[in-house]
Amino acid sequence: MKRLIITIYCIAAVYFITPAAVFGGGKSDKGDSTNSDPGTPITTTTGQRNQSGAETNINDAQIVATVQIAPNVVQESIFLGQLKIEVERMERAAGRTLTQNERTQVLDVMINERLALQAADRERITITENELNQQMQTMRTAMAETIGRQPTDAEFAQAITSESGLDIQTFRDQLRRQMIVQKYMMAKKEDQFRNIRTPTEEEIRNQFNLNRSRFVRPETLRFTGIQVAYGEDTSSRTRARELADQLLREIGTSASRFDEVVTRGQSANLGYTAGDGGFVPRHPEAQNRYGPDFIETAFSLNQGEVSKVIQGTAGFMIIKVTENHAQRNLELEDFISIGARVTVREYIGNAILQEMQQAALTRASQELVAELRAGGRSFQINERYLTW
Repeated sequence: MKRLIITIYCIAAVYFITPAAVFGGGKSDKGDSTNSDPGTPITTTTGQRNQSGAETNINDAQIVATVQIAPNVVQESIFLGQLKIEVERMERAAGRTLTQNERTQVLDVMINERLALQAADRERITITENELNQQMQTMRTAMAETIGRQPTDAEFAQAITSESGLDIQTFRDQLRRQMIVQKYMMAKKEDQFRNIRTPTEEEIRNQFNLNRSRFVRPETLRFTGIQVAYGEDTSSRTRARELADQLLREIGTSASRFDEVVTRGQSANLGYTAGDGGFVPRHPEAQNRYGPDFIETAFSLNQGEVSKVIQGTAGFMIIKVTENHAQRNLELEDFISIGARVTVREYIGNAILQEMQQAALTRASQELVAELRAGGRSFQINERYLTW
């Protein structure tokens, strides 16, 4: 689920230097560095400690770089506070502190993006709200294919935040910027993408044979669920358990009475939610999501059976299994997962095509950033603010 979402996010985000490249080191083209005063501070300073433990006084409103692709374009500033936010986001993703060189490379990424956005704006390249919504829907569809049902708004937002470190609105804003950059790059480097070919049958079959042991569809079930959510406090859990026990006494082991309670819960606010829970494969990610009690109980049920009260990760549940599917070694024409309409052949073909597109994007982005930075006069970096 998460990896599908972030893959789409990263495809849109190949603006010249990816986070992986930032962590990998490399030389930074700094343009015209300057030690002149960047301007008057506009916010209060924040106290920080340097490596020796002494408190330093660095103003987050200090300008670390200015970007101006042409004299007739409005100059844009990158402030220390903005750089810190990006560095901290990268550090959370990497699980470590970035080096000084890596911080500079993060700044390079920010400069590259702004150069491309200024160039795109100059040529009136934009992304409409409809185009942005379509991209977001593509991500939702990818998530739905993975979990076997449409995610709720809360689930989708949580997946975005978990992968990108951004709330949903900030992610949308960033995605729009990345889509503009990508559209500009596609327009300027069209020749790089025109000759991307469709993977051949031989390439698909070779990849399948090399990875045959990985194409195993785990034991999977589909369920209808009743959930009584609870909060973090003990009294909330107690009330939720009492309601769940009351519902189970009403249902017993009767599938028809279970269906009646589900229908009732969908039409009125009775303290519980109910409906199709989608497909659940038997693997660690599903257990992390639903909890061990759910997985153990659900996969012990036959089709049509009603469960006991299950303690899930977000509430107490009563479920009825509606489909059971045994583990299966997949062939090329099999669907990659239950509920998804993508075959193994299509999955492999798409993966190979994506690799080709990624290679083309990398080549095009490298060429474009070199052109935008040509001469080193389109940006300036104030190096003295890069040490905090």
